Amino acid sequence: MELTSAGLSLNQLEAVAHGLPLLLTEAVERNIESSHDRLSRYLQENRRIYGVTTGYGPLADTLVGSDYSGALQRNLIAHLSAGVGAPLSRLQTRATMAARISALAQGHSGISIAALNTLLQCLNRDAVPVVPSMGTVGASGDLTPLAHIAGALMGQGEMCLAGGEPRRADEVLRSIGIKPFEPGGKDALALVNGTSAMTGIAGLNGTGADRALRWSTLLCAGHAEVLDGRLEAWHPAFGEVRPHPGQQRLHRWLNLLVKPTDRRSEDSHTVSPGEVTRLDSAIQDPYSLRCAPQLLGAVSDQIDWHNQTVHIELNSVTDNPILPDDLDGVLHGGNFYGQHVAFASDALANAVITMAVHAERRIARLCNPRLNKGLPAFLQPGNTGLQSGFMGAQVTASALLAEMRTKAIPASIQSIPTNGDNQDVVTMGTIGARRTAELLALLKNLLAIDALMVAQAVDLRLEQAPDYAPGNAVAELLAWVRLRVPRLTNDRPLNRDIADLAQSIQLPGTLADNQLQG
Repeated sequence: MELTSAGLSLNQLEAVAHGLPLLLTEAVERNIESSHDRLSRYLQENRRIYGVTTGYGPLADTLVGSDYSGALQRNLIAHLSAGVGAPLSRLQTRATMAARISALAQGHSGISIAALNTLLQCLNRDAVPVVPSMGTVGASGDLTPLAHIAGALMGQGEMCLAGGEPRRADEVLRSIGIKPFEPGGKDALALVNGTSAMTGIAGLNGTGADRALRWSTLLCAGHAEVLDGRLEAWHPAFGEVRPHPGQQRLHRWLNLLVKPTDRRSEDSHTVSPGEVTRLDSAIQDPYSLRCAPQLLGAVSDQIDWHNQTVHIELNSVTDNPILPDDLDGVLHGGNFYGQHVAFASDALANAVITMAVHAERRIARLCNPRLNKGLPAFLQPGNTGLQSGFMGAQVTASALLAEMRTKAIPASIQSIPTNGDNQDVVTMGTIGARRTAELLALLKNLLAIDALMVAQAVDLRLEQAPDYAPGNAVAELLAWVRLRVPRLTNDRPLNRDIADLAQSIQLPGTLADNQLQG
């Protein structure tokens, strides 16, 4: 895929994270070279440029002559390579690398084409640095994780080739014919001084959350069919008189997925004067079904806002200083400050937890014989009591939701002054993005349990009423699940089934993606 000046979409970022090669257009290369040529001229003119002819952070009061340029850049990578904790995943690191390339390709950072090409070649050859996940406060960009990436390009630290085990970075580079680069000018600073780790991770979160929303919608349609839901509540007229875009989308999606019903509206029935009559059932469903367009519609709008914010950040210049085209000089400022992504990640976390709350309530209703309209307790088809069906899986769903709620504290308000009080306010944007990624990983397990139970409930309805026929979308869901997991007839360990479905649910281009376009 060619990277133009327009940058990357979040779907393209995800595709690159999964292995799609990324190439620079000739126009992008010319912009990068032009910016680097200007920086080189400024260096020859001995201009004062932060991080190029000065020290870093609160040490910027030290002027450093051009003779020390290489040492200054190398020392930046060295002192910032202080991350700890489990490494970022391969997808997260590849997304971070792609996000950094997209930012630098804007052509206002002064990086050399040789340095950027080293990063690009490693991405395309799947030589992925081992990047500790903790150590950035998301203020002067993602200095620490990006330093571990830059260090690996210099032959320091470790890399994994094609998803293999960690090896010394210099050995990996040598094995694929890439020469470690020697930073000069602004190369090291341009590689580390930006929001690309939080942005890359948030980009994956955005596509993952959108996919989870589509699965939530499909599963909600399945619940409506097996529980004889009153689809009147999903009529598009509700979205017309309350025109939130997400709610309107959910009315459209839900009505696309469910089997049409000929049940008349309840207001078409008469009420006899002077009588108090008890109906067989309430004329409205509980909120988990009735308010699905409103609940998931709000989630949809939150995801859209997150993704719009992250898309802008992904294709922005986020380092310091910058080299604007219309100025013969550099500008010192704070585009590396990750507050936009921090806020967006915290907002998305709330939306993800809301989807989990909804899924857990749907699961609980299917398990409960007082609420599931004639289905057996815990969906065990026979010998109930001797066998317990999905009882254990429901407990796991409750535990997963509790795990997610314990991670609900916002990261964006956790500012801690650091860096000699130079970074006296910080964003914690990368912590927020990582936390949201953890929530999505938990949510996919909840959705997997939900999918198992919806499929089981459809099977039971087919057994109870041979003339019962699910709608096309729910029938496809049943077939999709049964291709991977057999029906539960006798109690068996479900952990592997849950894990297998969860892994499939998170992949691009799965059933829910295909059923719901746009």
